[in-house]
Amino acid sequence: MNIVLPTLRSKALHQLLRTAAITTSLCLGVALLLTALAGGRGFGLNLLYSLSIGLCCWFFIEGGHRLLDRVRGVAADPANAAWPGWAWTTLLVALGTLAGYSLGATIANAISGRSAPMPWQVDWRSSSASLVISFATAAVATLFFMLQGRLQSERTRAEAAQRQAAEHQLRLLESQLEPHMLFNTLANLRALIALDPPRAQAMLDRLIAYLRATLAASRAERHTLADEFARLEDYLALMQVRMGDRLQVKLELPPALAAQPVPPLLLQPLVENAIQHGLEPCCGEASICVRAERVGARLVLSVRDSGVGVAPGALDAPPRPGHGFGTHQVRERLATLYGSRAEFSLLPAAGGGTEATVQLPAATA
Repeated sequence: MNIVLPTLRSKALHQLLRTAAITTSLCLGVALLLTALAGGRGFGLNLLYSLSIGLCCWFFIEGGHRLLDRVRGVAADPANAAWPGWAWTTLLVALGTLAGYSLGATIANAISGRSAPMPWQVDWRSSSASLVISFATAAVATLFFMLQGRLQSERTRAEAAQRQAAEHQLRLLESQLEPHMLFNTLANLRALIALDPPRAQAMLDRLIAYLRATLAASRAERHTLADEFARLEDYLALMQVRMGDRLQVKLELPPALAAQPVPPLLLQPLVENAIQHGLEPCCGEASICVRAERVGARLVLSVRDSGVGVAPGALDAPPRPGHGFGTHQVRERLATLYGSRAEFSLLPAAGGGTEATVQLPAATA
């Protein structure tokens, strides 16, 4: 609440100053018009009356609008207060213009020493140009602010709906990640049971401990990069039980980046892809390196393997059934969370194998 209230007040003040600036510009236009129509008074005097009357009309119309909103119990956000219906708005313009003209003319008379007539002193049969122009300007300005307020209200609702849709999409992606990770691990365990039951038992013990830590962590919106690397270390330890000594693991996390916040299990699908599609099809020694580094204002995370590699155009090719879940999931999560501020690439690594790279905005201390 302590953060939200100053934000709302700042938005309301910005809107208030913007409306006052537009009103002042209209008053300047009215002063120029009066000077052109009636040459008896100079521009300075016309500007004095125009500003005094115009700003007072705005004060009464805007003040009446806010007061009416309070009575109606609407407009919790004062920066986006909705205008009432046409009947109430017409009444506000009429009463606000009369009150604003009276007060503004009184102020201008006191400053200039002149005596412009009040509304009750005007000969309505011959009309008063100043009062007619005041009504017309107030009506046009109010209509402008009314339509602008409705447009802003629609834009706010559209942005809220877009945010809600993005949140639902993110929850869907995260709900897909957990069973995919679990099924891959169980498939590895099933294959090992027939080949080496003792190692399968050791892998099952590690799997239980791993799932206990990982599934709880995956419910959070963010965790630290140190937590992300700890979960990867657990997972790769599971894979080392299955693949034996031929799997070489290297995790490079500088201490300065350990507290950087990242989405949970962001790198997990990329490590699974590297194991399943890159290293398992290979014979002999297999290595995987997960590294984090900061480049300027970017956090760069990479997963590199020494496996069979990937064709340069693989990302542009249509996905095959049972393939591409990891890269698709990572791209979608990055797009939902960061938009164009994040990048993902999957390219052949120098010297063989594949390198997946994620670039995020780095959090500032």
